[in-house]
Amino acid sequence: MISDMFEKVTEDVVARLRAIVGAEHVAVADIEKYGHDETEDFWFPPEAVVRPRTAAEVSQVMRLATERRIPVTPQAARTSLSGGALPVHGGIALSVERMNRILEVDAENLFVVTEPGVITQVLQEEVEKRGLFYGPDPASRGSCMIGGNIAHNAGGPRALKYGVTKDWVYGLQVVLPGGDVIRTGGKLLKNVTGYNLTQLIVGSEGTLGIVTEAILKLIPKPRFNKTMLAPFGSVVAAATAVTRIFQAQIIPCACEYMERSAVEAAERRKGQQFPGSAGAAAMLLVEVDGNDEGLCEKDIERIAEICMECGAPDVFLATDEEKRASIWAMRRSIGEAVKALSAYREEDTVVPRVKLPALIEAIHDVSKRHGIQAISYGHIGDGNIHVNLLRMGLSDDEWARKLDPAVKELFERTLALGGQITGEHGVGFVQRNYLKMAYPPHQIELMRQLKRVFDPAGILNPGKVLPDEAGVSIAERHRHRATVGGGA
Repeated sequence: MISDMFEKVTEDVVARLRAIVGAEHVAVADIEKYGHDETEDFWFPPEAVVRPRTAAEVSQVMRLATERRIPVTPQAARTSLSGGALPVHGGIALSVERMNRILEVDAENLFVVTEPGVITQVLQEEVEKRGLFYGPDPASRGSCMIGGNIAHNAGGPRALKYGVTKDWVYGLQVVLPGGDVIRTGGKLLKNVTGYNLTQLIVGSEGTLGIVTEAILKLIPKPRFNKTMLAPFGSVVAAATAVTRIFQAQIIPCACEYMERSAVEAAERRKGQQFPGSAGAAAMLLVEVDGNDEGLCEKDIERIAEICMECGAPDVFLATDEEKRASIWAMRRSIGEAVKALSAYREEDTVVPRVKLPALIEAIHDVSKRHGIQAISYGHIGDGNIHVNLLRMGLSDDEWARKLDPAVKELFERTLALGGQITGEHGVGFVQRNYLKMAYPPHQIELMRQLKRVFDPAGILNPGKVLPDEAGVSIAERHRHRATVGGGA
């Protein structure tokens, strides 16, 4: 039972937490929002919320939690789509929201030093004021935080050209579960001194340590960009065009896929239309950037030609910044628009780019065979497709009976194409028991051993990543958000 694995948060523990961070930064009431992230309709309430301001305070909280064997769930903006920020065992929700300073923009060495509670878009805009550029660009950049990006190795549209979060993290300050504080890496482009603990922490989903400071690489901001939309009569034609773009030796900074139902959901939500969307089975949003405007124009023109050769009846260029911003706002609204349609399960499949047409076909086949509506969109340029399985008119019994077999078949077919079960959302809580499909037992056991080295008491973000790590039952702890008066 859960109660046998961990201790409860007592009044004495609350008093000690208040002594560490200040009484106004510890809460035990009106904390419903800390019980959910953006994952389906899960709600797991913590017993207490603590909002530390410094690494020293985080360290003291973790020492107390280890001493009393109380589970701690690190939280940033709670935009996770895999349940990574859910306090599935109650305990303490440790929010980094007050650790929200950009500490330094080092324009000479091209690094930024930041705390984990900084909103990603805020950091991007701050460095861009100085002609600099931070590449990772999650779709939720206006609300997600750097700490959560690091925990989940976030990607986004620009990952195609500029890589994911790990490619920009060069140093970290981390509080370990027992309270020790370590620093890894630094403002160094080359560093092979010992094991690469920086990259071990990135993507570990808050299970090995709590990031309290990060050193992120910057580059000069590209001066020009060109953006276009291409509608296609079939989803396979759109996927085929993507592979042809790369065969032409062009690397866009973004290449996004949106099938008809995703486009329609966004159009309804925003009250406007994508240019050229009428009658299209799928659309590609493609952007190039660089410091040579003529080369950018040449590349976007060649991409337009390729799209039309693959069946696009026309292409639509964003001729000014206002139109470009409007198109991207529409694209970034798709996730919320689709999720507003119904109860859902979002999967995060990724395959080698050449296998994209086969993945698109597999998604539609699995949806049809299991009688579950699927809506797909995502970062097709790097092989990453988000698949939303929607409950729609299914009864509770039908949804419960059909969902898991559909997910398993989708993963089986993705793995058979040389892909993986998650490209950027992480394993978290909802995918942990599918990890056995992706890796053999001895590899999962190696991960368990690594977890035990960092967290021998097993208190930091338990019930995440590893299959049945803590034995939590959804039926035992899960409550629907509607029972507490609303959604995310």
